[in-house]
Amino acid sequence: MTARQRLSVVMIAKNEAELLPDCLASVSWADEIILLDSGSQDNTLEIARQFGAKVYQSSVWPGYGKQRQQAQAHASGDMILMIDADERVTPELRAAIEQVLNAAPQPDKVYSLGRLNLFLGRFMRHSGWYPDRVVRLYPRRYSYSDHQVHESLESGQAQVVPLAGHLQHLTCRDFAAFQRKQLAYAEAWAQQRHQQGKRCSVFSVFSHTLGAFCKTLLLRAGFLDGRQGWLLAVVNAQYTFNKYAALWALGQSASGEKK
Repeated sequence: MTARQRLSVVMIAKNEAELLPDCLASVSWADEIILLDSGSQDNTLEIARQFGAKVYQSSVWPGYGKQRQQAQAHASGDMILMIDADERVTPELRAAIEQVLNAAPQPDKVYSLGRLNLFLGRFMRHSGWYPDRVVRLYPRRYSYSDHQVHESLESGQAQVVPLAGHLQHLTCRDFAAFQRKQLAYAEAWAQQRHQQGKRCSVFSVFSHTLGAFCKTLLLRAGFLDGRQGWLLAVVNAQYTFNKYAALWALGQSASGEKK
């Protein structure tokens, strides 16, 4: 009989005391929980320890991808479940994960989880936000990319297997906080592209912005999500504008320095 594979839940966090209890409760059945903190000023560390998590601290922020790599380096399980403080594993998803753990190891398979994303009081079912599958369960041999934002698992040619159940994602509970986070993501995205030698024109700024709005509202049927769908289309357009406008501005600054 095949021994059950050990599961390590891996998290990165900063000032997540409000969200952390429900998140950790939803994965309390894991073999270990690893939390890498990046300078919390609230009760994040205390709460994590109360739930039995192994807590580590990092004084330097290298970007999301590398931070996840560092967190995973502390894990000892056969399988990794990477989650964030604003996510919760539902009972149905837990059952699907347990099936994977109880089966024979599949080193060339990784597993995608369907996320239910909350936006202003509504779990979205359209707008490109559902099922929003993300690869989060995988053998420890794999790890995340170095990207500062929008990091993803580098799994090579591994087969991606979708799991049943949902990962609830409390994406936007506080609109102002969500906007600040989006702006930070946009700035990091622009910095990364600029460092890679990417540039864009003013036309690209507005064409991408309009494209994001139409894609969310029409192509991804955001209008079926009601008022939140319309608002999300505007938010996605705004985020896209911030990304490309920041990239354009960096290019202008670089050109001015060369003159």
